[in-house]
Amino acid sequence: MDGTRDAAAHGHGESGAEGGEGHHRSRWPIVAAIGAAALYAGGGLVLAGEALLPRLPLLGVAGVGVVVLIVGLAGWTYEAFVADYWAERESRERLYVGGMVLFLLSDVSTFAAGFVYYAFVRVGSWPPGELPPLLGSLVLVNTLVLVVSSGTIHVAHGALESGDRRRFVRWLAVTVGLGVVFVAGQVYEYYEFVTHESFTLSSGVFASAFFGLTGLHGLHVTLGAVLLGILLVRALRGQFVEGRDTGVQTVALYWHFVDAVWLFLVAVLYVGAVVG
Repeated sequence: MDGTRDAAAHGHGESGAEGGEGHHRSRWPIVAAIGAAALYAGGGLVLAGEALLPRLPLLGVAGVGVVVLIVGLAGWTYEAFVADYWAERESRERLYVGGMVLFLLSDVSTFAAGFVYYAFVRVGSWPPGELPPLLGSLVLVNTLVLVVSSGTIHVAHGALESGDRRRFVRWLAVTVGLGVVFVAGQVYEYYEFVTHESFTLSSGVFASAFFGLTGLHGLHVTLGAVLLGILLVRALRGQFVEGRDTGVQTVALYWHFVDAVWLFLVAVLYVGAVVG
C-alpha cells in the first residue's frame, strides 16, 4: 500500500521527478511570475494616469494578475509540500527552509528600495505638505494584531512539534483570523485617508512613499494570509504531524518577516513622520 502511494506521489503530472530529484520540472513558478507581471504592469499604468489607456481595462489586468499570482503560488505550494507529501524525505526540509530564507533576503532588497526613496523625501523640507493623522488608534490596533499573530503562529508550531495537533490547529486558526483582521484594518485605513482626509497616492511625495510602502507590505500580508489558510486546510486534513512540519516552518518564517517589516515601517513612516 505504501509503495503504491509513493509511486503515485512520484508520478504526479509534470511535477514528478524523472530520473531523480535533479530533473524536477514545474510550471507554477512561471504562472506566478506571469501573474505578478500583469499585476505590476496594470497597477503601474493605472498610477501613470489615463493618458495612456483607460483606467478600467488596466484595473482588470491588475485584477487578473492578482488571481493568476495567487493560483500560481497555491499550485507551487501544493506541488512542493502536498503532492509528494507521503514520499517526502527529511533531507528536503533544509532545502525548503533555505529557499524561503533566500526569498526573504531578496525581499529585504525590495523593501529597502522603498525606504531609500523615503529617505530622499526626508532630506527636503519637512513636512512636504499637510500630513494626515497617522498615529491614530487604528494603526496601534493593527500593530498589536500583527504582533500577536506572530506569537500565535509560534505557539501553533510549538504545539505541532510537541505532538498536540488540536492545539496546533486551534492556534493556527487564530493566526489566520488575525491576518484577515490586519488586512481589513489596512483597507479601512486607506478608506479613511482617501474619503475623509483627501490623502491619496497623488497627494505628494510623502503620499507616494506612504502608499507604496504600506501597499507593498499589505500585499505581502495578504499573500501570507493565503498561505496560512492553505496550512489550515492541510492541518484539518491531518497532513501535519511531529517531524513533518516543513510547510509550517517556511510559512512561519515568512509571517515573522512581514511582522518585523511592519514594526520597522511603523517606526519610520508613521512615528518618524509625526516626530520629524
